This record gives sequence, structure tokens and C-alpha cells, in this order.
Amino acid sequence: MNPMLTSVVALSLGCASLLAADTPAAPKAAAPKAEAKKAPARFVNDGNPERLKSPLAVKPDENIPYGPHRMQVMYFWRAKSDRPTPVLFYIHGGGWANGDRSSVNGLLKPCLEAGISVVSVEYRYIKDATADGVIPPVKGPMLDCARALQLVRSKAKEWNLDKTRIVASGGSAGACTSLWLAFHDDLADPKSADPIARESTRLLGAAVSSPQTSLDPKQMREWTPNSGYGAHAFGIAGDAAKKISSFQAFYDARERILPWIKEYSPYELVTKDDPAVGLYFPTVPNIGKEEKDATHSANFGVKLKEHCDAIGVPCELVYPGAPDVKHPKEFDFIKAKLLPASK
Repeated sequence: MNPMLTSVVALSLGCASLLAADTPAAPKAAAPKAEAKKAPARFVNDGNPERLKSPLAVKPDENIPYGPHRMQVMYFWRAKSDRPTPVLFYIHGGGWANGDRSSVNGLLKPCLEAGISVVSVEYRYIKDATADGVIPPVKGPMLDCARALQLVRSKAKEWNLDKTRIVASGGSAGACTSLWLAFHDDLADPKSADPIARESTRLLGAAVSSPQTSLDPKQMREWTPNSGYGAHAFGIAGDAAKKISSFQAFYDARERILPWIKEYSPYELVTKDDPAVGLYFPTVPNIGKEEKDATHSANFGVKLKEHCDAIGVPCELVYPGAPDVKHPKEFDFIKAKLLPASK
């Protein structure tokens, strides 16, 4: 090669090296990676009753307020019938802190097709009741549901309802509230100037899933040692600095708040004149043992059934392998109570 040409080539290669050093290399395309499976973010209702976790299976015929708070709204689905229809009164779960009426979807179509009208009620969460100065806070959602039930009865003629045939249902905290209504003395005030307040809060029955049947921390700890639920219902918080959990604070406060427990714990309210209840759990009971999901343990069902049996209140307990099951699903129980002729 010509010496001069050799020099030019060398100089050109040297410049190319310098330029390459100063110029960022184009990033290499990353090999496609399998996307890690992430658990879906937990739905949290931000206080807007129109926000739903899931779309409703059927659009409601009515939605009306039963009180001044934004969450005091109920939704009504009318079953087609020439005669007054029975009613499923549905209370969603979510620890009185979350959740919405979309959880009624599983019962909605079967009820409407069977000729059962449906009401699903939204209510104040514990935080809303606390902000409103309600003491204890659980009184807020529970009395909200009672008032909504009274309004349903006041609409019997307009909505073509049989107000004598109403069964409540719901899951978790909604199940607890349903049982509270089922076992509580009638909250009707016959002397009230308000015609809605004169309506009854009594039920023909309740079919509920994974209910907290007790709000007594002593009972809960005896039944399921790792219980950790319920303190918020009574406005009790733990102390992180002292390493005291909210449930321990709840347990320690038991004697002081015993009157509240006796008023709002379903177990405490059972009397012989109460309606039949059906308790549905996806797991088998394990009395006196720690549970993976202590908040929804079937131990709650075992103990309430023992209590109801002793008092003489019909109580059906359903879990995998349970004996003497007459109504395997909630809808079976609901239909048997509301449409006895079609059994």
C-alpha cells in the first residue's frame, strides 16, 4: 500500500475511534421478559357511592337517598309480577370501610328471575360515622341499614312489594349487619311523626356469607386465638410505640365497652322470637386454633349455631362437608324463605 495512503487510513480510523468513544452506543434491544404476575390492586371506594368494583349485572330501576349523607343511597331492582313481590335486602361487605353494591351480582339475576325484587344499600363507612360524631362508629352503618330497610317498607305500594317477606343477605361486615338486624328488637317507633320511622325493621330471615357473628374480643380470641378484627367498630386504635395492636387494645377495653358489645354484637341479641338464619363459609371450622383468615373463620358460624340451637332459633350452618345441609347455597335459603310454595 502507498505509505501516504496508509497514513490517511490510520488517521481516519483513529478519528473514528475518538468519535465512537464520544458518541453513546445505541442501546441493545432487551430480550423480552415474561411479565411478572402482580396481584390486582385492592379496590378502595373513595367515598363516592357511584364508584363500583365491578359493573352491575343488571341496571337498577331506582336509586334514592334515605338520608342526607352522600353514602346514604339505596338501589332497587323490580321483579316483574302482577302481585306484590318479596324482597332481598342486600348489605355489602368491606369491613364497614370499603366495598360496594356490585357484590350483589351473584344473587341479583337469580332473585329477579325467581320473582324476588332486590334492594342493595350503600351506607356510611366507619370513617364517615366517626366524622359525623357517631359513638360508637359501628352504630352509623348499622342504623343506616335499618333506616334503609324502613324506607323500603314505606315504598311497598309504589314498588309493588310484600313488606312482610324480606330477607337480608351480605358478606363479612354486611353479613354481620344483616344478622344484627335479624336479631335486634324492632326499631320501629309507632309514635313517630315520621311515617318511615314507624315502619318495622324485622326480617323474615338472613342468609349470609362469612359473617362476624360476634364483636366481643374475648369470644373471638377464645374461638380463634389469632383474631384481629373489630377494634375499629368501636373507635379503638392500637399504640405502635408501645407495641400494642389494635385488637389487644380492643381486648383490654372490653369491660369498659361491654354495653356497646351487648348492643352491636349479633351473638348478644339472639332471642327465641328471632327469624331463621343461614350461615355460609368456604372453609371448615377449627375451634380454638389459629386460622389463615381469622376474620372470616367458620368458627364464627359454629359458635353462633350452638347459641341459636340452645335458644331455639333455627340456624343452618354450611361449610365444606357440613352435616345436615338443607340449603347448599345462599340463594337456596333465600328462595325457601321468600317463596316457600316453590320449594
